[in-house]
Amino acid sequence: MARHAKTYAGLAVAAVFIILEIAALSMLKSSSVLQDTWINRASHRVMAWGWGRLSNVRNYLSLQQQNQILAGRNYELFKELQNYKEMEKELVALSRLDSLGFRSRFNYIPAEITAMGTNSRHNYIILDKGRDEGVRAGSAIITPNGVVGMVYSVDRHYSYGLSLLNDKISVSARIGREGIVAPMSWDGRGTDRAVLRNIPLHLDVPQGDTVLTSGISTVYPADIPIGVTMGSRLVDGAVNIVDVKLFIDFSSLRYVIIAENPDRETIEEMER
Repeated sequence: MARHAKTYAGLAVAAVFIILEIAALSMLKSSSVLQDTWINRASHRVMAWGWGRLSNVRNYLSLQQQNQILAGRNYELFKELQNYKEMEKELVALSRLDSLGFRSRFNYIPAEITAMGTNSRHNYIILDKGRDEGVRAGSAIITPNGVVGMVYSVDRHYSYGLSLLNDKISVSARIGREGIVAPMSWDGRGTDRAVLRNIPLHLDVPQGDTVLTSGISTVYPADIPIGVTMGSRLVDGAVNIVDVKLFIDFSSLRYVIIAENPDRETIEEMER
């Protein structure tokens, strides 16, 4: 009996040992799976972070490229818009000239100022139209609001002119459409002033009269408004000088019109 009891006890211990071994192996397997899961999760996080950063870099570089493309398109649209604006201003200026009844014997060429001087007694103006656009030396530079100057020399695509703010320029002007005709020139005192010279003493010139181009010239079309009279003053006891307030603001001037008289040389030849 004792021997059988010991045998049963040994079998019971062996069974318990085997059960424990199986449980331990099962726990170890479960533990390994959990470790694998944790490792996989951690590696996935690292990989996701890395891919995210790489994606951000790619998006950033792509954004820079897209910004450059957009900037280029914006620049092209800006240029196109400016061209349309310039065309509109040129058409408006030309239509105003037509509505004022300027002589049709003149050819009108719209132009833009590329450089201009206003700080000396010999001021100049450079325009973006030249020989290839039909500009010739001796052509008038005007706007619907007055005389700007005269073309002195031309290149293929540019013109160099003398500004009205130059003591070498003189314009034949008339006070009103039927009034006194006299030479007008810059007085050198400001960018908005000129003077009518050689006005006889017996002629009365009231303030506020409009001064226009006389048309007695092969250079300037007739009846371009220039300014208004501001009163007269006696010079050398013999003649009056009439001060003129100019309509043109030279400080903001940008667009002008070149008036070219195709018959100028013929008329000047006849005069000689």
